[in-house]
Amino acid sequence: MFSNVLKRLRINSGLSQEELGKKLGLAKSTISMYESGTREPNLETLEAIADLFNVDMNTLTDSKSSAKLNGELQEYLEELKNRSEMRMLFSLAKGATKEDVMQAVKIIEALKKDE
Repeated sequence: MFSNVLKRLRINSGLSQEELGKKLGLAKSTISMYESGTREPNLETLEAIADLFNVDMNTLTDSKSSAKLNGELQEYLEELKNRSEMRMLFSLAKGATKEDVMQAVKIIEALKKDE
């Protein structure tokens, strides 16, 4: 449901309803109504929200996409929780550039081929 997805994206981004409203040019009360499900945004606003959070429009409107995203996220979190080496990789990659990460992926792929 859109209201739940919006609220999750906003909270995960560390934004208040007021801050999100300012970024979108909307009142805090409008964001509150979106999150409570009493009001739905128009297409232009949906596109702005998707752009702001760098998500696909389907993620905002399709519960199946959200469920898949939540499942994938849960899988990643389990890996981080259960494998210390994955936590180490994540910790090292947090401040890395995209190029740094891509280079690391190439190195890991090469190491896996040598096995």
